[in-house]
Amino acid sequence: MRALVYHGPGRVSWDTFTDPEIEAPTDAIVRVDATTVCGTDLHIRQGDLPEVRAGTVLGHEAVGEVMDVGSEVHSVTPGDRVIVSSVSACGSCEFCRDSMYGQCRGGGGWILGSLANGTQAELVRVPFADHSTWRWPATLARDDAVLFAEVLPTAYEVGVRNGHVAPGDTVVVVGAGPVGLAAVIIARIYSPRRIIAVDRSPSRLEAAIRLGADSAELPGRLIADLAEGPGAEVAIEAAGDPDSFVLCTRVVRPGGHIANIGMHGKPASLHLESLWRTNLTISTGQVDTSSTPWLLDLMAAGRLPVSELVTHSMGLGRMEEAYEVFSHGTETGALKVVLHRE
Repeated sequence: MRALVYHGPGRVSWDTFTDPEIEAPTDAIVRVDATTVCGTDLHIRQGDLPEVRAGTVLGHEAVGEVMDVGSEVHSVTPGDRVIVSSVSACGSCEFCRDSMYGQCRGGGGWILGSLANGTQAELVRVPFADHSTWRWPATLARDDAVLFAEVLPTAYEVGVRNGHVAPGDTVVVVGAGPVGLAAVIIARIYSPRRIIAVDRSPSRLEAAIRLGADSAELPGRLIADLAEGPGAEVAIEAAGDPDSFVLCTRVVRPGGHIANIGMHGKPASLHLESLWRTNLTISTGQVDTSSTPWLLDLMAAGRLPVSELVTHSMGLGRMEEAYEVFSHGTETGALKVVLHRE
């Protein structure tokens, strides 16, 4: 098969790679019909995650067709179309029993594209297939379906749910990339008083307005007004930048919630000298994808207008180009870049 292989910091290439095989009775082999590039993949390419070894196939989001299954896989069979979750769940450890699949201690968690070969390939081995795949509804378009592998569950679970968004809230989403914009879409379901998106990219601010934000701002006057006034009940950090996290601590009101989604590749300051008495709740999280069935129901009911999150679609063979387009998203206008089987 062909796959996107990591060769060390700064180096990836679309190469011939050994086809995956069933290694455990709970495995499935999935033919990748569509995959995408994530901000975490860019961090890996830069060398920010030293646990990812050279020679690893990258990627952790995909949809496709099951080609083969191990003897202990019961929920899917060859020929089924599935969404491959970005996290793998053994289904039996303490954390999996609590639906915290991202914290799996039975050999799962976030392993695809990091500790195990991932989805940016023509074929992928999916560990613990019974708990790590979801049926791909026939009515769900390919480019929409791949968003359920990580983007939408992350926005909901780590952002909206952890942030306790409620009716009448003011919600500030800092970072209008794909996950931040998905948080805007999902937060709207909870009837907040207003949603404010913050980003430095004019094109992403425009997208935020189209997708349901009431205001879309550069970090400036409106944010200063919130910081000096009543503040927001919820601040969702979706940029993974130290300055963005500090901005969240400035705009949130006493008793509010800061939900950190962004992956931070370097330290962020927590100014407890000014925050210790504000009754804030700060949450972090690894996506679990346990909410995927509920999100699919919302999609079927017409409550998730997510198609606009996919801005670029190209063949799998253009994987290296996709990395460049996505990594320069503020110039290219890229949100999600979907790569599909040709």
